[in-house]
Amino acid sequence: MRKILALLLLVIAAALAFFALRQPSGHGPASSLTVYCAAGLKKPVETIAAQYEKETGTRIELQFGGTATLLSQLRIAKKGDLLIAADDGSLADAQKLDVTREVLPLALQHPVIAVAKGNPKAITTLADLEKPDIKLALTNPEAASIGKVSKKLLGDRWEVLTKKAAVMKPTVTEVAADVKLGASDAALVWDSVIPQFGLEAIKVPELSNHAEKASAAVLTFATSPAETLKFARYLSAPEKGGAIFAEQGFQPAGGDKWAAKPELILYSGGVNRPAIEKLVQDFANHEGIDVTTVFNGCGILCAAMKTMKDTTNPKFPDVYYACDVCFVPPVAEHFPEAILLTESEIIIAVPKGNPKGIKTLADLAQTGLRVGVCNAEQSTLGFMTAGILRSMNLIDSVMKNASSQVPTGDFLVNQLRTGSLDAAVVYRTNIQSQPDHFEAIPLPADKAKAVQPFAVRKDSPNSALGYRLLAYLRAHKESFEKAGFVWKGETAPVKSDQLEIPDYLKQK
Repeated sequence: MRKILALLLLVIAAALAFFALRQPSGHGPASSLTVYCAAGLKKPVETIAAQYEKETGTRIELQFGGTATLLSQLRIAKKGDLLIAADDGSLADAQKLDVTREVLPLALQHPVIAVAKGNPKAITTLADLEKPDIKLALTNPEAASIGKVSKKLLGDRWEVLTKKAAVMKPTVTEVAADVKLGASDAALVWDSVIPQFGLEAIKVPELSNHAEKASAAVLTFATSPAETLKFARYLSAPEKGGAIFAEQGFQPAGGDKWAAKPELILYSGGVNRPAIEKLVQDFANHEGIDVTTVFNGCGILCAAMKTMKDTTNPKFPDVYYACDVCFVPPVAEHFPEAILLTESEIIIAVPKGNPKGIKTLADLAQTGLRVGVCNAEQSTLGFMTAGILRSMNLIDSVMKNASSQVPTGDFLVNQLRTGSLDAAVVYRTNIQSQPDHFEAIPLPADKAKAVQPFAVRKDSPNSALGYRLLAYLRAHKESFEKAGFVWKGETAPVKSDQLEIPDYLKQK
C-alpha cells in the first residue's frame, strides 16, 4: 500500500512539474489573441507581436490579407479578437456590420506610385502609367484597401488604369513585390510599404494629398476585451508599437503612454454621480484598467487642480466632468475643449405636500424658513444659486435664511429628509429617485438649467483612454436619462473659451 501511495504522489508531482514548465515565467497562465491584419502592415505587426509575446507571455496568432478580404472572413466566421485595418473606410464598413467596437489609430498612410530605385522608367505623373511600355500592377479594390481608396480618389481614371494594368492582385505587398522583382514597372501602394521593399515613392497630388489611418479595432466577438485592448494599447503606444512603426517607415498616429494597467483619474462634479458611478466601473473592467474617480463640488475640484499648480503632478486629473460650463474657465488652459454631455434642471426641493406653500424663489425669504443652499465657493450649484439670486435681487433676503451651506446637493436632500430643512435649492436629479418624499418647485426657465461639460486634459498621457471613456458614456445615454438628466451628448465639441456663460455666472 505504501509503495502504491508513493508511486501516486510521484506521478502527481511529475504532472505538476510538467504543467509548471508550460507556463511562461513570471506572467501566469499563457493566453492567446487572434489578430486579423492588413497585409501592408505585416512586417511591423509581426515584430510588435513577437516583442509583446516576450514581455507578457500572451501568444498572438496573426492572419494576414487584404482588409476587405479579412472583413469578409470576419462576417462569416464571427471569431477573433482584433482587426488591424489599413484605412478609415474599411473600419466604417466594419462598424456598419457591427463587428468592431473600440478603435485605436496606429499609423497614417498616403497612396503613392511605387517604382524601382532610381525610377528607371522616369515616371512622374499618373499619365505616365498609361504609356504603352509601362507594366502596371494594381490591387483588387474588392480585396485591398489601397485599391478601394485609389479607385475612390481617381474616379474615371481608375477605370482607364485597370484596363491598362498588366496584373491585379489581392494585397498591396504582392504588387510591391512585383515591382521589386521587376515583373512590373509601377504599382499603386501605401507610402509605408515603400521602405519595406526598398522601392522609391513617386508622389502625385491626386493621391498623396490624401491620408488614411491604419487602426486596430476590437472585434465585437473578442473573447477577452480587456486583454485585446491591452495589446491594442501596446500597438499604439509611442515607446512600444509606435517606435517599431516609425523604424519601419510608418508615420505613427500617436497613442497613450504604455502601461500594462494604466490609471485614469476622473474629477467629477457630484451631480453626475448617480448616472456615471457604475458606468465608470464597468468601463474600467472592460478596459482592464484602474479608474480613480473623485466626486465633489466643482469649486473644490478646481481649487485642488490649482493647488497642484501644473500637470506634472501625477494626481492631476486626466478627465474633468463638471456640473456646469461656468466651472470650466478656471481650468480652461488644461481642458481647452469640451463636449456638452448632459443638462440638469435646478429646482427648489420641498417635502411632499409642500407644507410651507413655497412657489417661487422669493418665498424662500419668508421669516423663520430654514433654507438649504450649496456653498458658492465649493460647488457649481452653490455658485449658480448665488448668481441666480443676485440677478433677481434676492441674495440678501434669501441668504439670511440659509441655515445650511454644504458642498453638494445630496447633503441638502438628506437634511430635508430628516426635517432639519424646509426647502433647498438642488438639482432635480438629486431628488429623482425619491418621488414619495419630495416635490420640485421650478425656477424661472431662463435660469434653471445647468449644462454638464466633459473634457479630456490636452496633455494627458491617457488622452485616448479618456476619449474612449467619453465614447462609452455616449453609448449609454439611457443611464443619464434614468437619473433625470436631459441628454445633449450628440453635440460637437466646443472650445472652452467659446462656451456661452451668462454674465451673472461669469467668474471674476
